[in-house]
Amino acid sequence: MNWWQRLQEAMDAKGWKKKELSNRSGIPYDSVNKYLRGDISQPRGNTLEILANTLGVSLLWLRDGIEVAGHQNVKPASGQLVAAAVIGRVEAGTFREVDAFDQSERELVSVPPDDRFPHARQMIFDVSGDSMNDLKPRAILEGDRIVAVSFEDIVNEVVLRDGMVVVVERSKDGGMTREWSVKQVEIYQDRTEFHPRSTNSRHKPIIINRDYSADDGTQVEIIALARRIINDLSF
Repeated sequence: MNWWQRLQEAMDAKGWKKKELSNRSGIPYDSVNKYLRGDISQPRGNTLEILANTLGVSLLWLRDGIEVAGHQNVKPASGQLVAAAVIGRVEAGTFREVDAFDQSERELVSVPPDDRFPHARQMIFDVSGDSMNDLKPRAILEGDRIVAVSFEDIVNEVVLRDGMVVVVERSKDGGMTREWSVKQVEIYQDRTEFHPRSTNSRHKPIIINRDYSADDGTQVEIIALARRIINDLSF
């Protein structure tokens, strides 16, 4: 039996579908699908450990089929690290072509569960540029990583309000090109504005009306709510 067959066995024991495993582990659904098809013989990093912890089975059993005496099929303890996928790069003013057929496996990073939104998918964005280098009380700088939660997963739990820091997607050309950028929310009676917080005056706010169509004809969508900043030091 291969490791992905044991993965299916553990899911069946829990009564979980692929979507449930994806939501609980933080591993993208597409990746879970590939694993269960046997497309990936060796997942990157600590993915197998994350899957084992999420399913309450031992890593040795999932990876190698070795039974561990006394190991119980239990839910991982609170505080257990979960996986967050590195979604891509946020850079104000830079539109990139969208590759709808990109099937490459995303990098996964272990992060603490989000206490406020424990069931929301966490995702990571790499920061380029200086569009948020004057954010208070903590600037977001080039080289930082933003840990965010999927706005789609929390849209029924939160009300958009002034001061929130979000990842915004602007798309044009029928969705063939897009820009991901970090902005701070300002809400007015007739509009919502997404502002850069920068010492560089070339960065401008995105101003939208209530139907979320931008004033320049592009489409605007909030894709994530920023929750933490990571900046690992290199030596």
